Amino acid sequence: MENKKVWRYLLGVILVLALTGGMFAGGFALGYLFKGARTPAATISMPPAAPPATAGEDGDAQPTQSAQTTEELWAPFWQAWELLHEYYVRPLDDSALVQGAIRGMYEATGDKHTSYMDPDEYQQANMALQGEYEGIGAWVDTSGDLLTIITPMKDSPAEKAGLKPGDKVIAVDGEDVTDINPELVVRRVLGPAGSKVTLTIQRDDQEPFDVTITRAKITIPSVEGKMLDNDIAYVQLYTFGDNTMDELEATLEDLMAQHPKGLILDLRNNGGGYLNTAVGVASEFLPKGQVVLYEEYKDGSRKAYKTHRGALADEIPMVILVNEGTASASEIVAGAMQDYKRALLVGTTTYGKGSVQNWIPLDNGQGAVRITVALWLTPKGRQISGKGLQPDVEVEMTKEDVEAERDPQLDKAVELILQGKAPASMQEH
Repeated sequence: MENKKVWRYLLGVILVLALTGGMFAGGFALGYLFKGARTPAATISMPPAAPPATAGEDGDAQPTQSAQTTEELWAPFWQAWELLHEYYVRPLDDSALVQGAIRGMYEATGDKHTSYMDPDEYQQANMALQGEYEGIGAWVDTSGDLLTIITPMKDSPAEKAGLKPGDKVIAVDGEDVTDINPELVVRRVLGPAGSKVTLTIQRDDQEPFDVTITRAKITIPSVEGKMLDNDIAYVQLYTFGDNTMDELEATLEDLMAQHPKGLILDLRNNGGGYLNTAVGVASEFLPKGQVVLYEEYKDGSRKAYKTHRGALADEIPMVILVNEGTASASEIVAGAMQDYKRALLVGTTTYGKGSVQNWIPLDNGQGAVRITVALWLTPKGRQISGKGLQPDVEVEMTKEDVEAERDPQLDKAVELILQGKAPASMQEH
């Protein structure tokens, strides 16, 4: 009984959280996890006897328990706790049990963005968006059952080892990872520069094969730009991080000085980053004072985020490239530009990550939770979450295109600019 009292107290402490979470915008490179800016502290108390309705992924109210006291709600938990300690044949790790209980509670929301991170996971997730880490250098997709390579970074160990888009990691250093959350598999691929990791790769219908890669310190830019043929400027954003605005401003100043006929902004496979950076990026292409997005909260209230700086490229024909890897902060920018008819979206439907998470560290170093607290809406009030953005001009990128190093989406963007079909300024909202 004394053990029960101790853990009941500790669980109560864990449930009284210091709210220091930020606006998380999702997505990462291999070993490069994104966090958001912090918000002012607040407190979450123990749940009330009759918990209020909560907002689901689509913003609709979800059914809740009613007319049950906190003690009644927790009675089965403590019964299960005591039965496990009384009858289980092996020694128990009480910290692991509490972490498992919290993880299960958050998974029960059905919202994949509301989740628990143990201390190790939280440490990895707390790596800032500073553009460098130690690993193999590949953009990856963790949304499916297996860790999947989106594309190796240029001149990275992953590229030199021959990894290709679509490769699936099924084992790391000989250990099967097919039943492990891909976000956790990422951590196994990380490691100090100079060390080696062996990945077992499943590529299409081929027999699985091993690739041994020597890890390195990976420094990646947020932005790259160049002039294409026909005097068209091309800017690719890889993420929305600490250095993005400085890099974007320098890139645009250089390209705009060459008086391009049009501008292509490539947001394909950009998983997001900081919310404030997304607003800053939109500010380079829209007049000052325009709504970039709304945050809609549980009670139906909204907060508007507006452009806040002088634009470098608000009067040039523009196309934005998007695909299923375009997520979160990228969708904020693309959605605003589409609403204002400032640019045409070319490619395939975006990912549909349009919700806001608060990251809340738990007491006593017991990890952290992230909770969906708001939804993102475009300036016209369109919901991104779970739906994504439909492109104005749909163009598929096939596996054959990738293997042949063709880019029909980029080709279509160039064609639209040369044909005078790309908007050159913001139109009436």
